[in-house]
Amino acid sequence: MADALPDDALDAHSLRVVKAIADTGSITGAAHALGYSQPAISQQLRRLERRAGLPIVERVGRGVRLTEAGWVLARHAAAVTTALDAAAGDLAELRGMRAGRVRIAAFPSASSTVVPRVIATLSVRRPGVALSFVEAEPPEAIAAVREDRADIALVYSFPGDRRAQGETAATGLTVRTVGADDTVVVVPADHPAAADEPFDLSLLAGERWIAGCPQCRGHLLEACGRAGFTPDIAFETDNYVAVENLVAQGVGVAILPGMAVASLPLVAGIAVPRLPAAEARTLHVVTARGAHRVPAVGAALRVVDEVLGDHPQRGSRRPGRKSVAE
Repeated sequence: MADALPDDALDAHSLRVVKAIADTGSITGAAHALGYSQPAISQQLRRLERRAGLPIVERVGRGVRLTEAGWVLARHAAAVTTALDAAAGDLAELRGMRAGRVRIAAFPSASSTVVPRVIATLSVRRPGVALSFVEAEPPEAIAAVREDRADIALVYSFPGDRRAQGETAATGLTVRTVGADDTVVVVPADHPAAADEPFDLSLLAGERWIAGCPQCRGHLLEACGRAGFTPDIAFETDNYVAVENLVAQGVGVAILPGMAVASLPLVAGIAVPRLPAAEARTLHVVTARGAHRVPAVGAALRVVDEVLGDHPQRGSRRPGRKSVAE
């Protein structure tokens, strides 16, 4: 058996160091993130540079930045560490343990509907698994997976998305479609077509509109464009309750995801009829490649499938019904 590693060998800890420098932007930050002293990280870098035969970092003013070789290693680091986590998880399973961690990122309307059920179910099935959750719109959630700050991202895409975020932004990751969510129009309860399903969006061509997040605003423009008009956007807010109250006061109309209107009691004085099925948004799960082989992550993905398969898109807040003041 050899007494030492080959000169060109790479080890997992070295890759973690390079990735930490890429994530934090400094050797000091990497040392803090990994729980080591700065001299220890510097020593690890020098050892890695001798093995690689190339500089990994270069001095810039009082700080450092990764060289081209450093960025090559950083790009591979996430896949390597995910594979190692999978191996460690498999060994834990063999020992009869239910350990591990699952970090979830999901869009706001899922955080108040789907995510609580996922976390509660997984906590019962895998009580030893450490769970964390952060709310993020699709671009940020996908970036969290790419940068190894999340294991699972629950995201959505609308028909006709110009930026195709669910595909382009997730290049190199695993993207799986897991369901759909109806899109509804929010109108005053006394609107002549409030009970019509599917709702004809062209009936609202002359109204003032309330827009939400950039991706939702993009869908609003696309949907109205397909209906033959450009919406007059007078108000902007990501707050679903604010949207419903603005509509109830007669100052505008809006489009919302079904999950959003299902998350809270319906505000009095509005109706939420569904738009045609073609306007529904598609739900996706994004993970690093091979992440499903990590036992805790694989268990979480199975729970996500179960919850979304069982989740009522309409439920007691069925789009199309009216809420009127008593």
